[in-house]
Amino acid sequence: MNIIKTMLLAAVPLMEQKGAIPLGIYKYGLSPMTAFIVTLIGSFLPVPFVLILFNSIFAFMKKHEVFDPLNKFIERKIEKGSKNMEKYKELGLIIFIGIPLPTTGLWTGSAIASFLKLDFKKSIVCALIGGTISGTIITFISVYFPHMLGY
Repeated sequence: MNIIKTMLLAAVPLMEQKGAIPLGIYKYGLSPMTAFIVTLIGSFLPVPFVLILFNSIFAFMKKHEVFDPLNKFIERKIEKGSKNMEKYKELGLIIFIGIPLPTTGLWTGSAIASFLKLDFKKSIVCALIGGTISGTIITFISVYFPHMLGY
């Protein structure tokens, strides 16, 4: 059950691997390798849906004022992340997803890839590579520097 909890936590925006790996290891007692694998799978689950549906959902939200605060937040994140991605495309997407900082990750990277109309298959591969890099960094920090994460 702890594996499923960890996997589902990794699928949550903003939480993703950055929060799920340490929780998997220190709260749910998973081995670092298990936490890494299940969070990679969990954080990757929404990627195809975000790539396919983001532009349609965002267009719908822009038509309704109730979503204005969220729309502005999304536009700021996309604008901030898309500058380098437009120039470097796939490499930019891998780096954006792979560096585990707040608001970077598979959800935001996939939304930016969709917004920029990057190739679907290439975006999937880039997301997987970036998620692997990010997960590796977070697992390393979780194992060797847990005090940095409050453990």
